[in-house]
Amino acid sequence: MKKLYTGKTKDVFQLENGNVLLKFKDDCTGKDGVFDPGENTVGLTIAGIGRANLETSILFFEVLKKAGIKTHYISANLEDATMEVLPAKVFGKGLEVICRLKATGSFIRRYGDYIADGTELPGGYVEATFKNDEKGDPLVTSEGLEALGVMSRDMFEDMKQQTLKITHIVAAELAKKGLDLYDIKFEFGYNNDEVILIDEIASGNMRVYKNGKIVEPMELTKLILAK
Repeated sequence: MKKLYTGKTKDVFQLENGNVLLKFKDDCTGKDGVFDPGENTVGLTIAGIGRANLETSILFFEVLKKAGIKTHYISANLEDATMEVLPAKVFGKGLEVICRLKATGSFIRRYGDYIADGTELPGGYVEATFKNDEKGDPLVTSEGLEALGVMSRDMFEDMKQQTLKITHIVAAELAKKGLDLYDIKFEFGYNNDEVILIDEIASGNMRVYKNGKIVEPMELTKLILAK
């Protein structure tokens, strides 16, 4: 297989059938050995988290499939920690979309003078950032994306509405287990001019609280996958 990309938490390979294979790794984003989905660099390695993230992603992708939401997911192999997906082009050089249900993390670091940590953001607040470690993943507006030729405002609105819908579905699944979703990070791409969810939906990409305390990635995965 030809390696297309080496990412923070997974490697990407080209398959002979035209699809793409994602190989999940045990690296997590964070800083100084502390997990933080809002960070843009690998901060720690947790043994087994790659396979656990894959299993979590499978669960949520299947839930979205039942809800009629198209994603890039095709199939997965837990033993090899790999997932086969549809080919999709990223927007620009890579775009991340964050949906915040409660204010915390970098949102508070930016806007803490105006809002308290943990404050609910009714309906959800969606923001986008460019994937650029050197520049700290800068925020970008829909107008900015259009001006830069990355995507049209209509495509952004489609992505935003999908983000809100998917976030609330994930939050509802977590709530069944007594878990409170604060924020979650997604990636989107386009396949045949259709905007679709790509990458993963795993514990390393979300902030979740239980009884007012943040749940660490491995523990969160165990809670999500518990029967």
